[in-house]
Amino acid sequence: MTDALAGRTIHITGVVQGVGFRPFVYGLALRYGLTGWVRNTSAGVDIVVDGHTTALQAFTHALQSELPPLARVDACEIAECPANGFTQFDIYHSAPITGAFQPISPDMCLCPDCQHELFDPTDRRYRYPFINCTHCGPRFTIIQDIPYDRPQTTMAPFVMCPDCQAEYENPLDRRFHAQPVACPVCGPQMWLVIGNQLQETDDPISAARQLLASGSILAVKGLGGFHLACDAANETAVAELRRRKGRVDKPFAVMMADLATATRHCYVNEAERDLLTSRERPIVLLHRQPTPSLATAVAPHQHQLGLMLPYTPLHMLLLAPEPGYPTALVMTSGNLSEEPIAYTNQEALERLAPLADAFLLHNRAIHVRCDDSVGRVLDLTSKDVESAPEKEKSAPALHFYVPIRRSRGYAPDPIRLPQSLPSILATGAELKNAFCLTHDRYAFMSQHIGDLENYETLRSFEAGIAHFEGLFRVRPEVISYDKHPDYLATRYALARAAREGLPAIGVQHHHAHIAACMAEHGLAGDRPVIGAALDGTGYGDDGVIWGGEFLVADYAGYTRPYHLQPIPLPGGDTAVRQPWRMALSWLWQADIPWDENLPPVRYALAISHTSIDPLAAVRHQLTTGLNAPLTTSIGRLFDAVSALLGVRQVINYEAQAAIEMEALVDKTETGVYPFSIIRDILNPAPVVAGVVTELQKGVSTAVIAARFHNTVAHMVTAVCRQIRAATGLNEVALSGGVWQNMTLLQRTIPQLQAARFTVYWHQTVPTNDGGVALGQAVIAARNFEHKEQSEESGHGRRSTVPFSPF
Repeated sequence: MTDALAGRTIHITGVVQGVGFRPFVYGLALRYGLTGWVRNTSAGVDIVVDGHTTALQAFTHALQSELPPLARVDACEIAECPANGFTQFDIYHSAPITGAFQPISPDMCLCPDCQHELFDPTDRRYRYPFINCTHCGPRFTIIQDIPYDRPQTTMAPFVMCPDCQAEYENPLDRRFHAQPVACPVCGPQMWLVIGNQLQETDDPISAARQLLASGSILAVKGLGGFHLACDAANETAVAELRRRKGRVDKPFAVMMADLATATRHCYVNEAERDLLTSRERPIVLLHRQPTPSLATAVAPHQHQLGLMLPYTPLHMLLLAPEPGYPTALVMTSGNLSEEPIAYTNQEALERLAPLADAFLLHNRAIHVRCDDSVGRVLDLTSKDVESAPEKEKSAPALHFYVPIRRSRGYAPDPIRLPQSLPSILATGAELKNAFCLTHDRYAFMSQHIGDLENYETLRSFEAGIAHFEGLFRVRPEVISYDKHPDYLATRYALARAAREGLPAIGVQHHHAHIAACMAEHGLAGDRPVIGAALDGTGYGDDGVIWGGEFLVADYAGYTRPYHLQPIPLPGGDTAVRQPWRMALSWLWQADIPWDENLPPVRYALAISHTSIDPLAAVRHQLTTGLNAPLTTSIGRLFDAVSALLGVRQVINYEAQAAIEMEALVDKTETGVYPFSIIRDILNPAPVVAGVVTELQKGVSTAVIAARFHNTVAHMVTAVCRQIRAATGLNEVALSGGVWQNMTLLQRTIPQLQAARFTVYWHQTVPTNDGGVALGQAVIAARNFEHKEQSEESGHGRRSTVPFSPF
């Protein structure tokens, strides 16, 4: 039997444009002696090939098994057809398709080949800060529309020189159709500004290095916006950056020259090393070495450091090892606190002038601002996360990535959904906002937007939504939002829904948290799970500020079988910023006297003066309920214990009290405090009593902090056991900002697994409010579909059956 000549038509979707996929296909076709063509469309990549049957089989297998580094195939549709009579294999020009869409690659770090060329004196791109190829460089931040072709990016103004054009048109060159391709002759350029004066220099990067070495603060235009940079070892420079930026204690991120430098400053295990050097290059939270070698002002009161490696050629040039120059730079977002990151030259020169001594600028426009991503590694191999030598020798089996901020390197890569959804716009929460758009089986989570507490961030939020809707060809059928009536994202959703005549579906905050965890793990949402939603603040259906919630939830609805004991928040939002108030509230709840030897009481006495008695004011709020709304927040319980231990009475950034208390935990301590579960209430008053008793006995802060963390893990496990006994459910989803606490997560997951629960926690979207939009989307989709089905059948929406734990 002869190997017959045949044809195939192939349609591929996924991240397959701007990543070298067409030259990859071209190379495969040459390898297997095939003829035909390949082209990009707005819907993906189309291929038509002729060849012998065995060669076609090998070709279609290689299409999915041998991918370029940045490519990902989500679907590959192959159909047989007669041979077309092609005589060669061609790459056709892109074809737009009305209404079609495709995923877009995130920006990626410089690849090894480009890095080699960057430092090769014989290469024509030697020390060129915009070197890139199809395996690396900007994508998301420069694209204006699809298909991803140069005229639809911010590289359009730069006409390629003959050398670049030849590479761009050569299917066997790794720069074939690399849309940002450029060189010093034809591409973007850099310059240095000090004050309002353009500096006359042939090497602005070297001049910038000299300024950094002398202690100056620079605004550096990067991939997705501006960084404020200074020498991380220069105590004066770092302290001055804090003063100018209005950032009292919140840690700065540090960029280090290379992995060897990183390991001199921090413990780095194998999983952390892989994450640091990954193509996404996030900021990774690492445990610091005991010998201080950076300015203490980089991360005050912290045992951890947010560290990243250079990911653009500019960064690599700024940190190139050379005597007399910094090997570690503070690289913090180029903004005033709580504002969006600056991303245009003019904006930076205006907004960052009070912050920076000089500006390192370039003329490649950034179309979409995009902050650095932040994450950490969850190590479930050992409770002793600081025994670095032992960790590095251990098997790298039980390490998991936990995202804290999902942005550069990850966005807008979509989350694959278990089923197709209607087109939903989910507007997210107020803090750490990110929105979500769904299209078919994709959920496109936005980059980190920030805290929606000012007009500038709201404008960034609105612009981001408009860009995503255009890029991914989404016209929302439904808008979903957080039920908190005062969130700017909620107001935007309701106003737009009214303006455009769209259904608007409110989603309870903690229900969204659990649904987000379910969705990222591919759960269909047709069977409920036990959800432990622990955070600082979320608007409850009863008007109480929730945050210690145990739910039985699917996408259609939820019940709330257990929750933390409600407790007054004396002073309202003031108590969030002043943990001593929460400590007094829990002492009052536990009927424990306000002994002046307790740190929060001692602090209140120290700040009292003749006109105001803080203790009397708080007592009045607690007894009358005046300006003391109820909360069930476990985040506020962490604040209270931190204040009781004398760690932090007042905070100046979110979760500071809990973060600094976690840093003190004795990793070897296994003790726990008593707690009670009465009907549907989890009451930690006995925990508070235990903490106070041991304080008075002189037990160390490290031991008490550890026992408190252990106790919260035991509380979660105990409640989950009770819900399983009543419902038979055996799957637990952990979500909410409290689960950013690695000590708590490390203690809770093994306990639940030992109790034979299947445990889900966040590994793709943040467990904090940066992930809730995904949950809002899948909940809104299920409710919208159910509403449509009910209207068609003439029946109303089913009610959720209340759960009773007793």
